[in-house]
Amino acid sequence: MTHNSESEKEPATTNQNGENLTEQEAQVNATEETSADASETNTEASAQPQEDTQAKLEAEVQEAKDKYVRLYADFENFRRRTAKEKIEQIKLANEGLLKDLLPILDDFDRALKAFEEAEDKEAIKEGVKLIQDKFGKTLLNKGLKPMESAIGKVFDVEEHESIAQVPAPSDDQKGKVIDEIERGYYLHDKVVRFAKVVVGS
Repeated sequence: MTHNSESEKEPATTNQNGENLTEQEAQVNATEETSADASETNTEASAQPQEDTQAKLEAEVQEAKDKYVRLYADFENFRRRTAKEKIEQIKLANEGLLKDLLPILDDFDRALKAFEEAEDKEAIKEGVKLIQDKFGKTLLNKGLKPMESAIGKVFDVEEHESIAQVPAPSDDQKGKVIDEIERGYYLHDKVVRFAKVVVGS
């Protein structure tokens, strides 16, 4: 009776290259091919999420750029509009005051015509006084108010401007205002014109 020895060859198979392989070698090759296919499948699967993430990031970057461009354009429009409005405000800042002064200008025109025809100087004087009062009230309504007379007061650099010094008539008038050449004015609480005065020395 004949027995197979350990050296007896295993059944052979043929690979893709036509080479004869043992059953064990064929199984190893099949396992390697399966692993390679699985690895390639996994690589393709992992690449897809990366592509999706990159596309999403690119879309977010583009969206951020669009928002920046829109914001910059809005800011430029706001800046130009604000600058234009500021220029208009400066140009028309005195519009209200000038409108209020126009009737007074009309009064002066009428007064000048009256000077040519009137013989009563007192009536002319009264007319001019009325115009002056009207003018003063208009300025007062705009916040302009005159200072009190500086004559007899101690010279104050915060309100007075000395244009000359003269010998004081008496010792108690030294350093005091002897005469007032031009009255000072406040605009609200700010001095807009110092009173021009003569000071005793």
